[in-house]
Amino acid sequence: MNDQKAVIVTGAGGNLGSAVVRELAAGGAKLVCMNRSSQELEALACELPASTEFLSIAGTDLTDYASCAAAVGRAVKHFGGVSALVNTVGGFQIGPVGPDAPSQWDTMMTANARTALTISAAVLPTMKAAGYGRIIHVAAAPGLKAGANQAAYAASKAAVIRLTEAIAAENREHRITANCILPGTIDTPENRAAMPNAKTDGWVSPQSIARLIAFLISPAAAVVTGAAIPATGRE
Repeated sequence: MNDQKAVIVTGAGGNLGSAVVRELAAGGAKLVCMNRSSQELEALACELPASTEFLSIAGTDLTDYASCAAAVGRAVKHFGGVSALVNTVGGFQIGPVGPDAPSQWDTMMTANARTALTISAAVLPTMKAAGYGRIIHVAAAPGLKAGANQAAYAASKAAVIRLTEAIAAENREHRITANCILPGTIDTPENRAAMPNAKTDGWVSPQSIARLIAFLISPAAAVVTGAAIPATGRE
């Protein structure tokens, strides 16, 4: 990875996004942290090594191409380029195929699929110009096979997987890879609160997923592209 270029992390203030930021900062990466809330980015910046080169961008509309392109433009101006995108933004809703399903479908497709499409489309021109890039999205196992009450959520994650495959196929000759992660249940305070009786010893830590992402955006992972990679093992 060209050390003059930066890694964009969307949802950088969230549980997974912040774990990715910490992991990459420990490795000396230059970081562009995008998040809805500027307060979360300010708190995150205080946790990073003092030497970390860090650009905060709050409030970008990830469903809007112009807004995403403007954020990428700020990153390129600040760091000279973007070598990787790690997109951790998404949403989760479940419900049966019934009267509320069309509204839930639109919500999930926007939160998961459209955001992934739009930020990818915005970052690809600078990667193509450089002849190098890494794109990581976070999908989910229901994107491969849906269960009951998962129609909208699973379809939106399936769209992320197909999007990733298309980006990989379109950009192989530009030395741009695209992959997505299919995490198991992530061990977060929110998930523990939502499932107080769950057996948590098989849950996956944000830090372990962050380590996988760090590998996938490294030069060593150049031959891995178009993959939907399960992250469900035991640490």
